Amino acid sequence: DYKTPPQKVMSRDLQQRIKPLVRFLIDCRPQSNISMGNAIRFLKHKIANLPPNTPEDKAKESLINDISSFIQERIEFADEVIASHGVCKINNGDIILTYAISHVVEMIFKKAKDEGKDFRVIVVDARPKLEGRELLRRLVDYGIKASYVLINALSYVIKTVSKVFIGAFACLANGTVISRIGSAVVCMMAHSANVPVLVCCETYKFHDRVQLDSICFNELGDPDDLIRTDTIDDKNHHADCLSDWRDISKLKLLNLVYDVIPTEFVSMVITEVGMIPPTSVPVIIREYHKDDNAAEE
Repeated sequence: DYKTPPQKVMSRDLQQRIKPLVRFLIDCRPQSNISMGNAIRFLKHKIANLPPNTPEDKAKESLINDISSFIQERIEFADEVIASHGVCKINNGDIILTYAISHVVEMIFKKAKDEGKDFRVIVVDARPKLEGRELLRRLVDYGIKASYVLINALSYVIKTVSKVFIGAFACLANGTVISRIGSAVVCMMAHSANVPVLVCCETYKFHDRVQLDSICFNELGDPDDLIRTDTIDDKNHHADCLSDWRDISKLKLLNLVYDVIPTEFVSMVITEVGMIPPTSVPVIIREYHKDDNAAEE
């Protein structure tokens, strides 16, 4: 429903119009500015390069087509290609460990099942979200052999694992990977047991930021999630320990959402452009920036 005001250029006015919308999204999910920021920069780049004499209807159609192409090529098609690459790493008899839930990792397992490969999945999960339960349900419904353990049993099951597949929220320029909180522990244990860790990540999640730990920049979850234990007291009511934590002046609850996985714990990053070591992430970022600069010229 956007219409260019009289005496104004669409490419400039539209950028001003979307600024408060972008700021609202960033304020809601600051950490999402990594992958979301790449999409926003893509959109701003396309808007800025609209020829001034282009009719408004054609300019809108061009932007809509560009957005659709970004979604199809960089997200949907990328997941299919990553799944094809990931299946090549699954062999008959493999015991594969994954953590929490990842859409692209789920696609890999289902594709391997469709190809008739005989393997088993161990889903490792952790509070407070317990996202692995949903992945376990989907895998079992699809006919894939799966087991479920909490993260405190990781040191026991890692001895039987042949590979680790995890999803990623972002890959940074120094090769570190940002993923769901607890992922760093999983990858550290796999590294100590000499189990290869394969990270599945689309290139639109690559970012030229450098981050060494998960404290300097992270997203905070609801602190009340940490105290919900679903235990039952003597009166058959849910009793959450620390339910009065706000009344304790010296107590603070910190619910971090993401973990930073060091480069040395990652064996390979599976992307739609191929399987690369984490140290090659800046090369991919540089190539995409080169394409952007060429398009501007």
